[in-house]
Amino acid sequence: MESSSCSIPSKMKAWVYSQHGKPADVLKFESSRDVPRLKEDQVLIKVVAAGLNPVDFKRMLGVFPDSDSPLPSVPGYDVCGVVLKVGSQVRSLKEGDEVYGNINEKGLDHPKTSGTLAEFTVAEENLLALKPRNLGFVEAASIPLAIGTAYQGLEKTGLSSGQSILVLGGAGGVGTMVIQLAKHVFGASKVAATSSSAKLELLKSLGADLAIDYTKDNFEDLPEKFDVIYDTVGQSERAVKAIKEGGKVVTIEPVGELAEPAFRFILTSSGAMLEKLNPFLENGEVKPVIDPRGTFSFSQAPEAFSYLETGRVTGKIVIHPIP
Repeated sequence: MESSSCSIPSKMKAWVYSQHGKPADVLKFESSRDVPRLKEDQVLIKVVAAGLNPVDFKRMLGVFPDSDSPLPSVPGYDVCGVVLKVGSQVRSLKEGDEVYGNINEKGLDHPKTSGTLAEFTVAEENLLALKPRNLGFVEAASIPLAIGTAYQGLEKTGLSSGQSILVLGGAGGVGTMVIQLAKHVFGASKVAATSSSAKLELLKSLGADLAIDYTKDNFEDLPEKFDVIYDTVGQSERAVKAIKEGGKVVTIEPVGELAEPAFRFILTSSGAMLEKLNPFLENGEVKPVIDPRGTFSFSQAPEAFSYLETGRVTGKIVIHPIP
């Protein structure tokens, strides 16, 4: 049985884009968009906070025309909120559960047109996990896509304990997670990472043994070479010069040329992966990193995207509160 829906409205507030372009130009506020319909394997979530990711504005710009969904679209992958209603096939979640997750299983394969930048969204049960007990909604909303991308990329490189890793773009949303997971989950013996001068201390606080200032040093000119390089910024040509023989370079930049032997991947989101990582979040070994400018209110979504587009965000930015 589906739970009662007497208290759930049929319309909601949402940010929507109906054409491609810069977020400041195409993102429009709608006060009465239809609440998305629930499928049998989904839950309806009252969105409390939504994390933003570069993929959101790249979709808006029209970077992925062949694999994107038709417009109009509500942006947003990351959600933290409260389950309001469950589909008839949902088994492990119930009304009132505080959940978080990335609502798009395949990040660039026709993502949902009803994203998380809205009062309500829907997601399949298998994409969600219970919110870590020690984290607030804003912190939890910052995590899913970044931690999933970090974890899956590290898995695909085969990083194992005792190996060294260099993280390019260590202060970004994915980079901050890669440093922490490499250290605390995968057991890397040495973690190096690049950032601008102002963010070197952050890298060290997250567990980097070596923080490299990219404004002063070229990492590929250092005498030290690495078993694994995790490239979050699209510098595979330089990265392949800094690996040991037989080393691995993974990049998450979805477009552009790749230098051999670097490889790219696109995240497959899963609630089981979040559940596996929840203990590291709950014991404080892996921490969410939110930009000093922190959270933007729902009405400030266009400004939040403009800031995200600068490429200068430390960690993540989150939209909160949502009406």
